[in-house]
Amino acid sequence: TFTVSPCEVTGGYVAVWDAPNGQGGISTQGDTLAELHDMVADAVTGWFADQDRPKSVRLHFVEDPEFALA
Repeated sequence: TFTVSPCEVTGGYVAVWDAPNGQGGISTQGDTLAELHDMVADAVTGWFADQDRPKSVRLHFVEDPEFALA
């Protein structure tokens, strides 16, 4: 499960996952939810390059995303 927070600098999103047993983790960001999805997928693929990678991940939003209606 990645914890997703709004990025105050870019207005996008930051996703963080801490590996078990203090083995590091993954941090990535995206300007949009679609870009964040791609960045998380790429980071997970890289992290688990020499291991069985998960088939899916969860995103836990610290704040619910909002979008404007046209």
